[in-house]
Amino acid sequence: MKNSHSFLKTAAITAKVAGALFFSLYLAGCKKDGKTNSSSGINKVNHVVVIYLENHSFDNLYGQFQGANGLSNATPGNTIQVDATGAAYTYLPAIPGTPAFPTTLTNTYFNIDQYVPNDMMTQDVLHRYYQEQMQIDGGKMDKYALYNSNSAGLSQGYYTTSLLPLLPMAQKYVLCDNFFHSAFGGSFLNHMWLIAAASPTFPNAPASIIAQVDGSGNVTKDGAVTPDGYVVNTSYTVNAPHPASAVAANLVPNQTIPTIGDRLSDKNVTWAWYSGGWDNALAGNPDATFQFHHQPFAFFANYADGKQAKTDHLKDETVFIAAAKAGTLPAVSFVKPLGIDNEHPGYSDVANGENHALELINDVLNGPNGKDAVIVVTYDENGGFWDHVVPPAIDPKWGPGTRVPAIIISPFAKSSYVDHTQYETVSILSFIEKRWGLQPLSTRDKNANPLSNAFNF
Repeated sequence: MKNSHSFLKTAAITAKVAGALFFSLYLAGCKKDGKTNSSSGINKVNHVVVIYLENHSFDNLYGQFQGANGLSNATPGNTIQVDATGAAYTYLPAIPGTPAFPTTLTNTYFNIDQYVPNDMMTQDVLHRYYQEQMQIDGGKMDKYALYNSNSAGLSQGYYTTSLLPLLPMAQKYVLCDNFFHSAFGGSFLNHMWLIAAASPTFPNAPASIIAQVDGSGNVTKDGAVTPDGYVVNTSYTVNAPHPASAVAANLVPNQTIPTIGDRLSDKNVTWAWYSGGWDNALAGNPDATFQFHHQPFAFFANYADGKQAKTDHLKDETVFIAAAKAGTLPAVSFVKPLGIDNEHPGYSDVANGENHALELINDVLNGPNGKDAVIVVTYDENGGFWDHVVPPAIDPKWGPGTRVPAIIISPFAKSSYVDHTQYETVSILSFIEKRWGLQPLSTRDKNANPLSNAFNF
């Protein structure tokens, strides 16, 4: 019996050891397959590339995407546009400056391609800080045409989704249909939020550029700067490059709030902002479509004229393309195409902008870094175009604004997936912060979902 007891004890110990070994091997296998917790899976990502396009709402481009919350889900309650008295228009307000569109467009969304194909430019659509809030109209989504002095009823137009050059990427990887641009208004402010999750300030700004708002919150005089000193509409930096014609007193002083670039540098994580036409603009010979207000890091003291960090981190898009092909990309890349290549109505068209973005994507995927990269293609803001989905109420002062498309392309991304999870522009920051263990920049990126449902980690 004593020998039998010893045998059983030895067998039990052996079984326990074997079980522990099996469990360890199981965990190792899971880790290898990316099935452990998200923090271990996300560490497989060694390169993040953000391609930042311009000025389209989700419904404007992907409203016909199968399986997405698109135009078929819109109802008259969030489609019909109203005038200043709240009465529904009989027809959409006529689109000025072009004979291409009829003056009797039904008061609902309409297809742009039948009048202007997506490889031709349309005029711009109004998109400014105060006006977007009025367009959203407390979630009624019914005053996009009213507060659109540039092109009136064009705000209700959409493009045929099946004709979009980026459609195959959206179909193969992840299309986010609940992604909102983080700040009300236009390009300038949303570029700032992309890198700082906060709004820039201009203490003692000239009175001529300060907006005036009455006691009821109505804008009596529009301006680039709010009465409490935040810069919200198109402005230029005191640093190079800025337009030669810019009024010196109106140039935004250097900002000192932290940026994602600062956070990455503090952790010795490599990064760069790549801009189409940057080298020529710095040399004083900017392309006609170079957008000075699309260069957010140039507004910050850490990347001011004469700082080594400016040379190290702010580069031309051609440098990105060469690095992608050579497999020498930094850990984090922000890519801002030149105006003519960024899809912005008024100086770009959809087809040209998307084909350029497709080339950038393929440069990454076909290069040595493609195997461990996450590419996020999104739009800085809606550009004044209507969307039927009410933005979430997160911050009444800043946003988010209207829904925009976002495509997540990666070997780690889910396949042919429509992600309905609520995201916003600063979710990109949240993802980067999670991957490299960075401190959040503000409460907005701290609380934003870090693209958690888009991957197979």
